[in-house]
Amino acid sequence: MPIERDLRGKRFFITGATGFLGTALVERILRSVPEAQITVLVRPGRRADAAARLAREVIKNDCFDRLRAELGDGFADEMANRVRAVPGDVGRDGLGLDDAGRAALADADVVIHSAATVSFDAPLTQAVEINLLGPSRVAAAVAEVGSGAHLIAVSTAYVASTHQGEAKEELLSENRFTLDVPWEDEVSSARRLRADLQAESRKPERLREFTKKARSDIGAAGEHLIAARAEKVREDWVSEELVKAGTARALSLGWPDAYPFTKALGERALVEQWEGRVPITIVRPSIIESALAEPRPGWIRGFRMAEPIIISYARGLLREFPGVPEGIVDVIPVDLVVAAILAVAARGPEPGRPKVYQVASGVRNPLRYGRLVELSTDFFQRNPLYDDRGQPINVPEWSFPGRGRVQRQLRRADTVMTFAEKLLTALPIRGKQAQLAARIEDRHAMAKRALGYVELYGAYTETDARYRVDHLIELWDACDDDDHHRFEFDPAAIDWDRYVHEIHLPSVLEHTRVRTKPGKSVVDKRPDRQRRAILSPDRHLAVFDLEHTLMSSNVVDTYAWLASRHLSPSRRARFVADLVRQGPSLLALDRRDRGDFLQSFYRRFEDAPIEQLREDSWELFHRQLLTRSFPDGFARVRAHRALGHRTLLITGALDFIIEPIRPLFDDIVCAEMGTRDGRLTGHLTKLPPIGEARALLLADYADEHALSLDESVAYADSASDLAMLEAVGFPVAVNPESRLSAIARRRGWHVEHWAKAQGGSHRPLPLGPFDVKAPKAVMGR
Repeated sequence: MPIERDLRGKRFFITGATGFLGTALVERILRSVPEAQITVLVRPGRRADAAARLAREVIKNDCFDRLRAELGDGFADEMANRVRAVPGDVGRDGLGLDDAGRAALADADVVIHSAATVSFDAPLTQAVEINLLGPSRVAAAVAEVGSGAHLIAVSTAYVASTHQGEAKEELLSENRFTLDVPWEDEVSSARRLRADLQAESRKPERLREFTKKARSDIGAAGEHLIAARAEKVREDWVSEELVKAGTARALSLGWPDAYPFTKALGERALVEQWEGRVPITIVRPSIIESALAEPRPGWIRGFRMAEPIIISYARGLLREFPGVPEGIVDVIPVDLVVAAILAVAARGPEPGRPKVYQVASGVRNPLRYGRLVELSTDFFQRNPLYDDRGQPINVPEWSFPGRGRVQRQLRRADTVMTFAEKLLTALPIRGKQAQLAARIEDRHAMAKRALGYVELYGAYTETDARYRVDHLIELWDACDDDDHHRFEFDPAAIDWDRYVHEIHLPSVLEHTRVRTKPGKSVVDKRPDRQRRAILSPDRHLAVFDLEHTLMSSNVVDTYAWLASRHLSPSRRARFVADLVRQGPSLLALDRRDRGDFLQSFYRRFEDAPIEQLREDSWELFHRQLLTRSFPDGFARVRAHRALGHRTLLITGALDFIIEPIRPLFDDIVCAEMGTRDGRLTGHLTKLPPIGEARALLLADYADEHALSLDESVAYADSASDLAMLEAVGFPVAVNPESRLSAIARRRGWHVEHWAKAQGGSHRPLPLGPFDVKAPKAVMGR
């Protein structure tokens, strides 16, 4: 059965080409099957149509490097002549095909359906629409266009669940261990559940809960951003509930999660509806991992099941994982799966009932879980990863505890760190102190990831199922020597020690951002690269917040200094004590609504003499603000101006207070207060933009001066400035408070830690006789 000869010139229609298996399949056909034509079904994205996604996500992938080198300058023409994309979606009835798509499907000789939601924790309705109904939708489309094409449906060996014993290559209706579940009921139930959860998520009490969570996450960032965050929290809640429902339903029927559960029902639906009407073959791989040889040893696309666990172990983060040392980790290299699919396509459909081929290693060439741990330990002892200080990370001796014990330990850790995160977020800490909160958040994320790995993958490491490959080996034996050389798919060919040590683990490290060499990295650190981008001549605008961004001061500090400037010592003491008592309520108001806080607090300036305040503000600047300033911050302002960038200061401070630094900026937006008979009224005539209003002001400012916000930089310290930071292409968190520190860390924003000026007076109030000019209160209190 010469595979190349039997497939030469065939027309393939493939779903799932942008995935791991699909990409490898397209490349292998183009490289190994002369004159074959390929049409791939690709769901258009928001910013890219089907053809653009094919070019960007498939053809440009490093999977094609070998073919690109072989064809040289002719590569682009070869791709244009032999592979094309049509828009469509297996999640829709009729696949959403246009006329070109239907014509391509009608012209196809072989249809390979590899599209799937492969996540083990996908929401139930998503898994149902793609994994359960997808194969039947493809078969219906094949029947509708009357192509007579051979449909090869890619499933998973785990449709046979994880029961003990051998699972044969047979239809699920013939497997006495698999429950006969009416798939139609599961579809309607999942859709009804989604509708119920959507309705539940919109109840007033739920909406209040989501809004509260949003405020906790981003603070006083503005009502629009809080509303947007609350809606995201609501959507995530619905999705998480659907994940829980899918896992619970799968477990109740003997599957570990929604992925094999919906794939199993997808097989049943396909065979029940289309057996005898469409030629069908089912291919069931086990866990697909990096390539053994084709297109090159170790090729992989994205992390599969094992990689997150392996890397967490190598970094010393995952010290134990449930499993049975004697258990089998049934993995299969991706190129063996591709070769098996092409051999099935070359043989064609079998007469009678649809035939099943399992592509698995557990029976013919088992890899024991204990052996995989030994190989991984040996590899990372010889090739350790290195921590941030350039020191080698010693991998732990991995024990094999029960899944329940590990889950209980990780859940306790999750509870403790959740409490610690909430506590630190509530404290008024910032800058390097807030990094403690970020470190706890990191550790919390690691613990949650580890718990997720245990809950998702624990059952797979404890299974004693054996997936037989009799049909696969019959197919292998029917191939000639040339096929054996060019299209390897016999699992016995894998040398596990060599595969793990020389192929798979080196490939995992190649695709992971981890340190594999000691000492200081010779590669530029990310902050240095970000700083160079921020100070590029290509930037247009640099906008700065003031408080805790350019100086360690705030409106309460400046008011306290000015209000007590001319008080006697006794009155100053009473004034300070009163202000301290009001501190918690002022902080609460500021966090709740910055605009309300400013308007309320600034009324304390009522009846203050404006000329005296202007004079005192210069004294304030020299005696207090200058000593609390961040020299690196003002140096950054000057650096932007030297590069020709426009500079803008946006602050809630009053205009006469920031007058000394006005020459540093092209423009300043600040608070202004009305006057009457030479005294302040206590009412603002110009309220500075707060929260989202800052983003709107930036948009108008950029339009007015023909600037691009995508090429602009914003500096701020608080989550209340989130809208302003999100509005620009280069956000910078300066001495961030804990909420913004966490946000910046998650989003990869640049962070600066600027220190106060050294030397000088650091008195918060003008104490001492040399500071007293007159025995009266400037504020008229």
